[in-house]
Amino acid sequence: MKHIARKRFGQHFLADGGIIESIVSAIAPLPGQPMVEIGPGLAALTQPLVERLGRLTVIELDRDLAFRLRLHGQLDVIESDVLKVDFTQLAHTLGVPKIRVVGNLPYNISTPILFHLLEHVQVIEDQHFMLQKEVIDRMVASPATSDYGRLSVMLQWRYAMENVLFVPPESFDPPPRVDSAVVRMVPHAAPAAVRTALLSELVQVAFSQRRKLLRHTLGRWLEGRGFAGIFDTQRRAEEVPVHEYLALALSLDQKA
Repeated sequence: MKHIARKRFGQHFLADGGIIESIVSAIAPLPGQPMVEIGPGLAALTQPLVERLGRLTVIELDRDLAFRLRLHGQLDVIESDVLKVDFTQLAHTLGVPKIRVVGNLPYNISTPILFHLLEHVQVIEDQHFMLQKEVIDRMVASPATSDYGRLSVMLQWRYAMENVLFVPPESFDPPPRVDSAVVRMVPHAAPAAVRTALLSELVQVAFSQRRKLLRHTLGRWLEGRGFAGIFDTQRRAEEVPVHEYLALALSLDQKA
């Protein structure tokens, strides 16, 4: 029985064999590696992955798809909303220090998923995700560009990222109305030891009015915290590189 894509789950199923082969090649799975796939759907990516791995853990919210996936002898199926999955506990359950994470992420909740995984980055070896190209452009953006923002800073703090493959709409069934791409995310071995909540708040304030100089937003926020250090607020948020936001967060933590 044909599965009808469900809009509420943001379902667009990958159907281009050449693109699938390119994605698997970029992931480069090896036998026995502990890997978790988010949103396996109709198993277009799942099958070539598990053929190379031997076994694969998949997370699927759609009850009908989860039922089909359980019929596959080499899959361990977690029927759940990915935002409720504790990836740290999952790595522990699998008996490994780190897991590889892959998936065609639902575009309607891709950013919340990325931030959820950020909380478990210490157990992640690498991540390969298909996402809306516009989101990946923001993830890998450089300072002083229109795509550079909160997502860029928060993710570049913890990951080295690379846009590895363009995926056109016609590669899917049904085709989405946007271009897609595949991103590779490799956690930094020694990231700056800042508190996630503090950096997130700092960056959110900075980019809250991105057309204004920072003295109107972040400057006032820093004054409210009694910050007496040196930080140039005569710039716009997009002009400040990641390492300067991290240094500012570290100095605020030391003051506290």
